[in-house]
Amino acid sequence: MTDTLNIRFAAGDDMALAECFRVHGSLVRSYLRRFVPPQEIDDLQQIVFAEVWRSRHRFDPSRSLPAWMLGIAHKRAVDHLRMRTLRTVPLDVLADPAGDDGRVDGDGMAERDEVQRALAELPAPQRQAIELAYYADLTQREIAERLSVPLGTVKARTARGLRRLSGILTAAAA
Repeated sequence: MTDTLNIRFAAGDDMALAECFRVHGSLVRSYLRRFVPPQEIDDLQQIVFAEVWRSRHRFDPSRSLPAWMLGIAHKRAVDHLRMRTLRTVPLDVLADPAGDDGRVDGDGMAERDEVQRALAELPAPQRQAIELAYYADLTQREIAERLSVPLGTVKARTARGLRRLSGILTAAAA
């Protein structure tokens, strides 16, 4: 049955998508549960299956359909977590608190000091990636070249660092 589902899915059979959801939906849901809050799983699962269907032309029917789907689920979960991180850490907090005239007001200095203390709590690789991105204004690709590490490593360090920074700053504000 699985082999015929793989072939039907790769061929673009509309009913194969419904069967795919029925057969593998709980697997994808369980996988997403490891990454995202429960209230966000349904939306993300829908995004995953929409991409699975849009990308069906790239699926090789001789391979494992569930493994291919979990690969897509993983990518969407990581993207989702990155977007959540960007929404929870306001970028203006990371920016230089100096105004156009170059002076820093008392509140700006306090925020800058708080951010500096929070950055100091991060592991060195995460702190370095964030500082190069925000203070040196480098792209992730430029950071990867400067540090001689893969681009994916820079992306992961940045995402983890921002998530951790968000938690530190949120706790400090409370």
